[in-house]
Amino acid sequence: MPRMLDVSDAVRAEIGDEEADRLLAGDNAPGSYDCTSCRTPGDSEQERTSTVLFVGDETAVLAFAHAGCLPSQVVQVTEEQLQGAVRSIGGTGGDLAGTAPHRAVAEQAVLGVTSGLVLIEGELHPALVVEPTSPIVRPGTAGPGDDFLPLLVEQGFLPVSRLVSVPPVLHGWSVLLAVGQLHAVLQPGPGGGQPVAWWQAHQPLQVTDGWRAAANKHQQVLLFAAPVGSIGRQPREDLLRDALDKAAANGLLVAAALPLAGT
Repeated sequence: MPRMLDVSDAVRAEIGDEEADRLLAGDNAPGSYDCTSCRTPGDSEQERTSTVLFVGDETAVLAFAHAGCLPSQVVQVTEEQLQGAVRSIGGTGGDLAGTAPHRAVAEQAVLGVTSGLVLIEGELHPALVVEPTSPIVRPGTAGPGDDFLPLLVEQGFLPVSRLVSVPPVLHGWSVLLAVGQLHAVLQPGPGGGQPVAWWQAHQPLQVTDGWRAAANKHQQVLLFAAPVGSIGRQPREDLLRDALDKAAANGLLVAAALPLAGT
């Protein structure tokens, strides 16, 4: 039976016309599946479904998602990330409770990334809080100084003095949430090309069910950034919010709303 599948040109180019046609005809596509983004059940016979191809160094895995959660796309990952995705698809992955602090390397600076829910205007929003572990200077210069916030303001992030409203959407940037896990924060590519990773996890990062549900509800993630020493490693969301409020009051916080998943 034909499936209500979306197969993007990029996915078709990777898997070939013959395999893509078989999927659309229902030969190789499952009827029911767990969405690779929100991890809830889907049915490709009853609702529009995206094909998402994870491509590693040597292997590739085809997954399925609600069309409203992710567009059909090719996601380039490392072989280690791909194996993590396979384990998650197989149901062996678990979620961590509370906030989830992570570390990853972005060019020459190490960024601390914490996921948590932030209450704004009476509603919970998924948030990522980014804080470097050391001062960041403008490329091509040598310290002293910390240009982290000015560099982000030049990219379109806005200073925040109080957390009373949702920041505007920063188009061209996005947060890649796939296989129910956090993969990367993407920024516009040079010359308007394909998005590139501003921050990328060494391996897919777990987020809580509540965070993932809020992300899929709003279809965007709030990204807050502060210079080193402004936020710290906060074990609970209430303490994280207190640290955000303090950083904002001290003029040390910028923010933007980033669409969920890249296009």
